[in-house]
Amino acid sequence: MNDDRSLLEHAIRLAADGINNGSGPFGAVISKNGKIISESTNRVVLSHDPTAHAEILAIRKASALLKSHDLSGCVIYTSCEPCPMCLGAIYWSGIKKVIYAAESLDAAKSGFNDKTIYNEINLNLQDRKIHFVHISDAGGKEVFKKWDEFEGKIPY
Repeated sequence: MNDDRSLLEHAIRLAADGINNGSGPFGAVISKNGKIISESTNRVVLSHDPTAHAEILAIRKASALLKSHDLSGCVIYTSCEPCPMCLGAIYWSGIKKVIYAAESLDAAKSGFNDKTIYNEINLNLQDRKIHFVHISDAGGKEVFKKWDEFEGKIPY
């Protein structure tokens, strides 16, 4: 069984190795009951996928392995404080504990600045840098009505 420090150090080693492999300075490990069930480095550049952050990829692997979208019994260890996207994925996955090493300010100093995203989240839609257009009569609400009535749904 691994302790928090050794699992975090493993995530940091993944991040360091990722630099040498061209994937960037981030690593993540997910454990359940002290046992590693998934791990990943950042693969944004290698896979040409802006969502391929270490935490996201580790969550995808853990979910596939456990055959569940609910990772509430797991802990995630990250080489750096999760960005807003990864934080959202952690909440959606049900993970209840995040153990991290570097802070977001450390990442920002190296060019990974999430401040704009955090600032944008707090703005009204019309004040954001990305233009949001709401078309209310396109049928979006009807999809949720169908979901509400669907007897075979699996809530998450």
